[in-house]
Amino acid sequence: MDAEDDPRPSSGRWPLRLERARPSERRLVEPGADSAIRHEPRGPAAPRTAWAVRQPLVSAPAAPGSARDRMLRPQQPLSDAQRDAQRARRAPALPASDGAALRQHMVERLRQAGCRDEAVLAAMGQVPRHLFVDAALRVQAYEDTSLPIGLGQTISKPSVVARMIELLRERPGGPALRRVLEIGSGCGYQAAVLAALAERVVSIERLRGLHERALQHLAPMGLVHLQLVFGDGRLGHAPAAPYDAIIAAAGGHELPAAWLDQLARGGRLVAPVHDAALGSQVLMVVDRLADGRIVQRVHEPVRFVPLESGISEFGHS
Repeated sequence: MDAEDDPRPSSGRWPLRLERARPSERRLVEPGADSAIRHEPRGPAAPRTAWAVRQPLVSAPAAPGSARDRMLRPQQPLSDAQRDAQRARRAPALPASDGAALRQHMVERLRQAGCRDEAVLAAMGQVPRHLFVDAALRVQAYEDTSLPIGLGQTISKPSVVARMIELLRERPGGPALRRVLEIGSGCGYQAAVLAALAERVVSIERLRGLHERALQHLAPMGLVHLQLVFGDGRLGHAPAAPYDAIIAAAGGHELPAAWLDQLARGGRLVAPVHDAALGSQVLMVVDRLADGRIVQRVHEPVRFVPLESGISEFGHS
């Protein structure tokens, strides 16, 4: 989670970049080559799978917080999110009917900040973000801020969700997404946005509590083409591979080999990766070309939670 100041340049436009960031790189490596992408040994995995259950969509109250026009860092420290949550508890709730208007206001802010993928904006305008956070935090659901979701985790800011999915849809094989793998379901919000854009979405979560929370949030939406898996995200999910797109909400020092093995030709992977030169994470985009070669590009610095191995029935590890 973030502990740094706003990484946005003075222009405040898309994409987010730090002034200290080096220029984007374009690198060609052969499949299996050991560079910024390294193969790591696989461990045994016994993922457990659940599909969201079809039920009528249930609306819940939503209320606006003070709108922020700034593009903030991808996530904020959990302590800051908790402080904001305490402020939100004192704010009055608005009727559920206001949710749609607040979402459209959020979408307009994203558009003004530079997001140009209208399909992504439309998807984010459809998904009720306030249903994925605690009732006491719904007053802030449509601000460009991260919020705590339990187990020391946060929901990513709308600007980051839009940015990463926009990058995902710029893949070599075209913007249409047939099959997507999400690493780190969290509360399920990004999975719901992806489900509005893809024919099938598989989302894997290693923390039992978050996996069950995502199921609870997503079940009423009846997204029968969205599959939630409780398992080790570093291993991906081979039974549904290959994937047109893979997106990760946690970052390590290398990209796990399983993700690359499960990426289809013409597919794209978007994930945070540690950059030793910068001493921080950067957003990495990896394309698998039609001939099997892999292209890597380094984008803006970000700060996400660490990518951990294994599964947990309780908390962080």
